[in-house]
Amino acid sequence: MVGRRGGMVGDTPACGMPLRPRRLTQAMNSTTAPRLSVLDLVPVRTGQSSAQALAASMALVDRADALGYERYWFAEHHNMAAVAASTPPVMIAAALARTSRIRVGSGGVMLPNHAPLVVAEQFAALEALAPGRVDLGIGRAPGSDPVVTALLRSSGPTSDVDRFPEHVQNILALMHPDGARLRLTDGQVYDVHATPAAEATPTVWLLGSSDYSARLAAELGLPYVFANHFSGAGIDQVLALYRDGYTPSEAHPEPRTFLTVNAVVAPTLAEAEERAMPQLRAMARLRTGRPMGRSETVEEALADPLDGLGQQMVQDMRARWLVADPETARAEIASLAARHGVDEVMVVPVAGTYAGEPLDSTPGRVQTLELLAS
Repeated sequence: MVGRRGGMVGDTPACGMPLRPRRLTQAMNSTTAPRLSVLDLVPVRTGQSSAQALAASMALVDRADALGYERYWFAEHHNMAAVAASTPPVMIAAALARTSRIRVGSGGVMLPNHAPLVVAEQFAALEALAPGRVDLGIGRAPGSDPVVTALLRSSGPTSDVDRFPEHVQNILALMHPDGARLRLTDGQVYDVHATPAAEATPTVWLLGSSDYSARLAAELGLPYVFANHFSGAGIDQVLALYRDGYTPSEAHPEPRTFLTVNAVVAPTLAEAEERAMPQLRAMARLRTGRPMGRSETVEEALADPLDGLGQQMVQDMRARWLVADPETARAEIASLAARHGVDEVMVVPVAGTYAGEPLDSTPGRVQTLELLAS
């Protein structure tokens, strides 16, 4: 495919001609309050339907918008009883329609599951509906197990993992107002546009927890997000690779990055610890290959202690999560941002729910966002 702005797509960044590399130094001190954003996996708990889980997330994005959060992203996971976030574009459209200023996007679209043109068309349409408020976060993990991954691709090969860099660049070109050009086998050139008359494009971010996406984002001059909520291993090395190797682009002359963190904030540390337990236990089960049902209530989690290995995993993960009272949480967020040189932190509100709380809301997650923003 040929991009109008960068020659052959795959030869140069579709977002602009490469400029002289330069490292960004983001200076922050421990008292600086970083901007806050939200990543939502749309959790489903005991006794809750998918409809109720989605209603709870829509209420949460409303609250994040009112509280001044920077952006709100939806994840992509498939065939998981505890997660209802399977179709980011659908949830993004619903969230954009009910909010007024917050940026809404994907965290992220798992590109190997989708044809690049489909992704480009979906997000170009979202940008047309809400100009200046759409983010397209792209990842290369499958977002599910091998069986479901095969089902997602059963109609034929879509975005081959090995062609991930090419497909990212194709999306950039397809969404650009000038569109892209497809060179046919007979030598003819065919114009392709994600939308017929685009005026702007969503901001594209690459997501990852290893150096692969960081290196690619640096090469293409794109913003990058480190998935610290999933795995914090090697964060300093990965961010250094991104910043040191960054090739400025027309759209992004400087490297731009932030990181994610699992967060549970409550009026007291004791409550925060209790609300963290259902998700900690769910992650321990996932990482030890055990069946995962819907998320437990706090009471269910406290009544059924894990074995030695599971408990050790809970303790290890707890040390990397933000589980605290409001004052401590805000200080830890500022410290985390300063330590890694970022001016934004995306929280994953993973607070569990007590048995008596309404099924169509998530009071613990709402509380986390409110207390962090206050």
